[in-house]
Parts: sequence; structure tokens; C-alpha cells
Amino acid sequence: MCQLLGMNAHTPTDVMFSFTGLATRADEHKDGFGIAFFEDRGVRLFVDHHSARQSPVAELVKGYPIKSRNVIAHIRKATQGHVALENTHPFMRELWGRYWVFAHNGDLKGFDPVLHAAFRPVGGTDSERAFCWLMQELAKAHASVPTVEELTRTLRELLPVLARHGTFNGLLSNGQALWAHCSTHLHWLQRRPPFGAARLADEDLSVDFAALTGPEDRVALVATQPLTHGEPWTAFAPGELRVFVDGDPWPVGR
Repeated sequence: MCQLLGMNAHTPTDVMFSFTGLATRADEHKDGFGIAFFEDRGVRLFVDHHSARQSPVAELVKGYPIKSRNVIAHIRKATQGHVALENTHPFMRELWGRYWVFAHNGDLKGFDPVLHAAFRPVGGTDSERAFCWLMQELAKAHASVPTVEELTRTLRELLPVLARHGTFNGLLSNGQALWAHCSTHLHWLQRRPPFGAARLADEDLSVDFAALTGPEDRVALVATQPLTHGEPWTAFAPGELRVFVDGDPWPVGR
């Protein structure tokens, strides 16, 4: 099973601590990694088909305090598609003059939709194929960038279609919000004042967030499995879609 990490924040925030925890899990998920940082309308996208444990690109990300309000990261354990750069998540496409970023954990069987020229997969993964279909259907449903509420309603109709083909744990962002859908394993956490200390679950590393944050900071994290000890991670229910805006969760039901 691949591992996902998403972050949505009220103010631009770096994700070095959480990404270090995610990269530690690359011993079992060694088929590549990627991470995307939204900065205003732009995106910094780093991908490598080598393990995050060994990649110099991963070392760069661990030590580079890129501040963003929306981040999606993924470490891969290949199921469909060989180990190659074009099959490495997250994937990015443009729609309505905005970048969209997507990462998926799971395995979709028999999903072979008809795709038109605007959205075609470059690699051979079921994940990228699902993303292209999702972008195509969003383009059909809306003439321009919809509100977060409108887009959430559309995603609640579309994502179950994908989930019917297998396991669909996915993260999606256009820089305005972070959407997270769970089929099997996904957890979320909000950090807000008063901030405390946290220790990684897989690495001997801790951070005192009280010394690094201000009263306006709020950060929501989503991960396949909890990344830290001693923090109140909450498991998603199977079939649940959650939206995070400005570091706050939007409960949207199932």
C-alpha cells in the first residue's frame, strides 16, 4: 500500500517535519516518491522514481523550508505501471487556468474510461488514468472554477464511481482547498493554538510547535497512518470525503 500525506494551512507553513516522517516509511514503499507545494497559483513539484530513503531530491525537500498552504506528498509501492518517473505521484494537470494535483493509494481494477484529448495519462498507472477521468468529468460539470462547496458536491458524485473499482484513497487540491477521500485507511489531524510538541512515530525526531507558530496558525494534516505519537489523529470512515480549507476541516458527511 502506498502512503499519502496532505497538508492544508491557514498561513504558509513548511512540511519538513511531516515529510521526514513519511519518507521513513519508504523502506516498504521504495518505488518512488513525490511532493507538490502550491504557492499562490504556482506549484513546485518534486518527483523521483527512487526511494525517498535514498533520493537526493528527498534530502533536499527534508531540509528546504518551502512554505505552502496546500501540500500533497506520496511514497509509492507499485501495483499497476512499472517503476518509472512518469508513474510517480503526485500527478498535475491544468483546468480553468489553475493547476490541480492528485495522489492515490489503492488499486483500481477494470477502470478503462474513454478519455478525450484534453486529459490523457502519460504513464501506465490506474491512478493517473483515474485523475484524467476526474478532470474530464469536472470540466463537463462546470464551466469555470466552481466554489469549494460546489466542487465538493460534484466530487461526492464522482469519487464513488472510482471507489467501485477497488481501493480509492485519494488527495486532490487546486490550491484553494484539500479534498481527501477514504476507502480503507486515512487519518486526519488539526494543529491549532495552544500548540504543543510532537514526536514522529517512525523516527527519533520531535518538534515543539509552540516555539515555531503564531496565534493565527492552523494546520490540517491527512496521512495514510498517523505520523506522530501523542496527537489526536482521527480515522476516516470508509467512503468518507473530507475537505480542508484554511487549516480547518469541513465535515461533508459520506
